This record gives sequence, structure tokens and C-alpha cells, in this order.
Amino acid sequence: MAEKKAAKKRKQKKKNVPVGVAHVHATFNNTQVSVTDMAGNVVSWSSAGCHGFKGSRKSTPFAAQVTATAAAKAAMEHGMRSAQVWLSGPGSGRESALRALASAGLTITAIRDVTPVPHNGCRPSKRRRV
Repeated sequence: MAEKKAAKKRKQKKKNVPVGVAHVHATFNNTQVSVTDMAGNVVSWSSAGCHGFKGSRKSTPFAAQVTATAAAKAAMEHGMRSAQVWLSGPGSGRESALRALASAGLTITAIRDVTPVPHNGCRPSKRRRV
């Protein structure tokens, strides 16, 4: 019988990124947090589904808090100390994700709301329940 080779795990290189941007994307169904350097290269990311939340529990503020804390801790392992926060989307996890980033140890230097707002763009389908 052929011997099975164990899958090789690549060791993550430690980047030294002292300042970055935390992008919080809070939708009605989920919350995603990705921490990038100032050029936009992703240092760490996390989402509610990564931490065992499924279905409607992904959209809760607590799921957003767990997600933001995990992303911040991973970014701080790469040397990040301060970050700007860009909030996007109408979800319930916006506020709690912002608080979690601060309590995880990141110094928040600026908060921007980058939610895309249409200038009366596409027509909503049938009867939108939003």
C-alpha cells in the first residue's frame, strides 16, 4: 500500500505592520472583519461563521464582537498597535465590532463610515422587506 503523505502546513511569516485599517463589513446576515495594512494588503481576517455561529446567530452583536476580537488579536501578532476603522453596511454588529476592536488592545485613530449609498439607483424588487 502506498504511504500517505501528511499535508505540509506552511508557517505564516510574521509581518511587522504597526499601523493599519480594520474593515468591518456588517450585513443583515453576517459580520466580516478584515485588517489590512495602509496599502490594502490583508494582514488578518475573520467572520462570524469561522467561530461556530450558524444561521441567524451570525447576525448578532455578540458574533460581531467575537469576530472583531479574533481579527484584532491576529493582527496584533503581526505587530499592529493602532488602526483606523472603516464601517460598512447596515448590520447590527457595527457598534459591538468597533467596541471589541478597542477592547482587544488596538488604538483606534479614526472611524469612517464607508457604507455605499445609492443616489436612487436600481429599482427594488417586488416589495422589499428591508
